[in-house]
Amino acid sequence: MEAAASGHGRFGSLVAAGPVEVRHDLTGLDELDGLGSGFWAVVADFEGAVTAVRFAHVERDTAPAPAVGWTPLDGEWATSLDEPAYLAGVREIRERIAAGTVYQVNLCRVLSHELTEEADLDGLAQLLARGNPAPYASRIQVPDAGLDVVCASPEAFLLRAAGRLESRPIKGTATHLDAILPKDYAENVMIVDLVRNDLSHVSVPGTVRVDHLCAPEEHPGLVHLVSTVSGELRPGARWGEIMAATFPPGSVSGAPKHTALQAISDLEPVPRGPYCGAIGWVDVDAGTAELAVGIRTFWAERGTDGRRWLRFGTGAGITWGSDPHGEWEETRVKAARLVGLASGKVDA
Repeated sequence: MEAAASGHGRFGSLVAAGPVEVRHDLTGLDELDGLGSGFWAVVADFEGAVTAVRFAHVERDTAPAPAVGWTPLDGEWATSLDEPAYLAGVREIRERIAAGTVYQVNLCRVLSHELTEEADLDGLAQLLARGNPAPYASRIQVPDAGLDVVCASPEAFLLRAAGRLESRPIKGTATHLDAILPKDYAENVMIVDLVRNDLSHVSVPGTVRVDHLCAPEEHPGLVHLVSTVSGELRPGARWGEIMAATFPPGSVSGAPKHTALQAISDLEPVPRGPYCGAIGWVDVDAGTAELAVGIRTFWAERGTDGRRWLRFGTGAGITWGSDPHGEWEETRVKAARLVGLASGKVDA
């Protein structure tokens, strides 16, 4: 447990300020036995590292923040997997599917661009709010906790309210509905089954249900297939149990999850970090939470070279029906608008 001197979190019109505690576990998020209380911002890396920050002050329905400028990034973005390496990764996954060890794997790459020391990601967050509004957008900046994240996620990982837990996995992405392929529907159904199984471990038996299956949902420049799975949370279930049962999100890992994670470890050369993890908030006192899947997410970090870098992840779900070039193009399309906004090539 640590104290934090400065920072803030913005989740739509909800603003949290005055960080007073930083934890790297989930024990502060349970009201049971007096273990926790208050409002927490949470960032869980795809690899499992958790940072939770408790804030002293929370305001809802706030006005927009004062404008902060953003200088467009000039130059090329580096990628952790170039096109030949990504195509080879898709082919390797298809071979593993043919061997029966896995059915679907989300293969991702991380883009990087150097940042000046003065660059303020508040400006980038405001730019994305204008040019790429998202239902689970957030901005979390707590220097003492190592958090400098801007998220424009369209996907809900875990929503908690009134004793229910809900997940809304996205599988199937295209520039328009007619371009979504039959394999995208099959992929969505496969991940829904995985999410049903995950939620069943922390839900009252018989309460897990699929509320919506493969519903089209439009976002700036893209259309997604979104399903909704929910369950009545088992009394006494703690956040540690909930995350152990459901994390990392099935939509950005694969099925079966354990062999998909092995493929990801084998084929992706760098950690994903907050990308494809969980980003959002938990209000312990109210018994509510909103954790997004950390897609469409930028984060700033210090590299091993001592320089400051802006990262952004993009990926695609690989199945037996995947075309390697088509999957590479999907990663490019998913990144194009947001990276374009950050680089001044897309008008907000």
